Amino acid sequence: MAYVEELRALIGHRRINLCGCTVVVENERGELLLQQRVFPEGRWCFPGGLMELGEAAEDTAKRELEEETSLRAQELSLIGVLSGPEHLCRAANGDEYYVVDIAFACRAWTGEPRVNDGESVRLAWFRPDALPERLVTSHRKILREYLKKKDAPV
Repeated sequence: MAYVEELRALIGHRRINLCGCTVVVENERGELLLQQRVFPEGRWCFPGGLMELGEAAEDTAKRELEEETSLRAQELSLIGVLSGPEHLCRAANGDEYYVVDIAFACRAWTGEPRVNDGESVRLAWFRPDALPERLVTSHRKILREYLKKKDAPV
């Protein structure tokens, strides 16, 4: 995350807006892949992360998915762009930022899911109606948008 570190060196610890991408991965059984993060406090979320300077949104989504789960997205479809007060995040060092989240769905990938970085404790598949209680609040909003689009007529 060189970009964010460079930005913080210039502006200090003020709240800022950052752009990130989230990926909702669904398997052939209709289950969704979640990761349990080390921070914040073992909460569950969809894979994703912040954009680097000049990076395309789809490239961010693919990079973050592979970094966090070892999966390589073959296809992504846009769920939507989500933002607002419920997208306030706090980094491990205490810095706060609002994420403008570009959410993607992925149903075609290669590889086997495995924890691939120091940000996650574990990965697990969940039915959409049986997600863990400790799901990141903003990701509940992403899930609602995903399910609406998935069930909408083409």
